[in-house]
Amino acid sequence: MQSIEEIYKEHSNTLYKYLLYLTKNEDVAEDLTQETFAIAVKEINKFKGECKVSVWLCQIAKHLWYKKIKKDKHISFEELSEEIEYGEKVEDIVFKDEEKMQFFKNMQKLDELSREVIYLRMNGNLSFIEIAEILGKTPNWARVTFYRAKQKIREVMENGKEN
Repeated sequence: MQSIEEIYKEHSNTLYKYLLYLTKNEDVAEDLTQETFAIAVKEINKFKGECKVSVWLCQIAKHLWYKKIKKDKHISFEELSEEIEYGEKVEDIVFKDEEKMQFFKNMQKLDELSREVIYLRMNGNLSFIEIAEILGKTPNWARVTFYRAKQKIREVMENGKEN
């Protein structure tokens, strides 16, 4: 078993990017990343290895985010889905070229679950089994959702409907 320091070094950046995707806020993503690892430290003895550590951490992070949304009643899911404001520094890191940026811009037109599947697959490098575990679905559902979402984005990009 890896030490928590090794786990942090290996997964903190991916976890932060996942939380940034969910929250659309650098400060909140950073806070939730730290809170996720604080919980992981406390609960590491309960981790049975039935899934990858990254999946376990994403599950904790997603739970914390939903808990925060419920607590902060002024945050609505609709606002979160429509709002996409990344700081310039983060854009430089996440979007390395214009085509990739356009892809992610068009990805925002998808429903929330489809966006999450695309993000977990492409940025989290997670398998369909891991994605299914995080989202509480089947691996086949994750695979089909990924394929359909990718096709929809491709069609939008080919048709030039960027706005």
